[in-house]
Amino acid sequence: MKSFVWRRAGSIAKKEVHHILRDYFTLIIAVGLPVMMVVFFGYVFDFDTRDIRLIVFDRDQSILSREFVEIFSASKYFRVDLINKAADPIKLIEGEKARAVMVIEPEFAKNIRRGQTAKVQLFLDGADNQSAGIIASYLTGVNTAALKRIVGREAEELVKLQTRFLYNSELNSRWFVVPGLVVVVVGILSILLTALTVAREWETGSMELLLSTPVRPMEIMAGKLAPYTVLCLGGVALVYFAARVWFGIPFRGNHLLFLVTCLMFLTTNLSQGMVISVITRQQQLAMQLAQITGLLPNLLLSGFIFPVESMPSFFQYLTSVLPARWFMIICRSLFLRGAGVFDLTKPLLALAALNVLFLAVAAKKFKKDLE
Repeated sequence: MKSFVWRRAGSIAKKEVHHILRDYFTLIIAVGLPVMMVVFFGYVFDFDTRDIRLIVFDRDQSILSREFVEIFSASKYFRVDLINKAADPIKLIEGEKARAVMVIEPEFAKNIRRGQTAKVQLFLDGADNQSAGIIASYLTGVNTAALKRIVGREAEELVKLQTRFLYNSELNSRWFVVPGLVVVVVGILSILLTALTVAREWETGSMELLLSTPVRPMEIMAGKLAPYTVLCLGGVALVYFAARVWFGIPFRGNHLLFLVTCLMFLTTNLSQGMVISVITRQQQLAMQLAQITGLLPNLLLSGFIFPVESMPSFFQYLTSVLPARWFMIICRSLFLRGAGVFDLTKPLLALAALNVLFLAVAAKKFKKDLE
């Protein structure tokens, strides 16, 4: 068996660079599309619920009850509609007239002045349990602030709980979403690039011509992976710039560590695309398989939307073979927490192992199919 010759791999890489420079579609996908998707979905994926329509039945009609309602109306979370006519709160929820209904019972003000419990009923639409939980937390927070203002002092408590939010004091969901989008977008595009590129070689017949030369399969693979790794790194740099400048997300970690982990993640996904391309040998089929194996797992099983810890045990183990799961932890930790190498030992080792595994599988499959 002939040894690996870097000069021949460099020739393949040079050929691929010329092809990329002639193919504007590939350049747009690798460089422009990630930035557009991160900016677009950075606004779409917003876990902060605002402008919630809150219907209020004020059955007390007192100065204190009106002040209580005004505090909810002044908050940035609720759009309050006062209704004085008789109506069934449940019917309003069922008819999707409002996400929440508040009923202030009679003698609200009188009970407050006496130091007794004032009754207020809240009806929430629980069909979307995530939104219902968020709305309930908003209502609780505004209710506490309203009572403090109306009563003039805090209620006496045996235990006073004080909360500090670290790393994201404003609880801005975009600070959490955008670093995750970097993983999802770059992950699927890196798989798609190599899947389409090698498949196109098979469809046009240029792969057979290439194999008739002395170039070895491993040299072809290395030569094809190198340009797309650099190209994807350029896309990552633009996405990083968009996250920092456009969304104002801080980066508290080490840039060298971020670059190394990006290389590991990209080579893993590019290798996966190479395997797909060798198996399918058709661009259309390769694109479909890349979307199925890249987009859905990265979006749903990486921890981007749903925490991995909340998944059933089987799926927690299943996500361990996804590079996106581990890079998701690394990316968010570097951006928001400023984590170091020792803090990220587990995800770094897992990503390194998967990187070696995927490269080995791609190399073996590539070599077997080409020879």
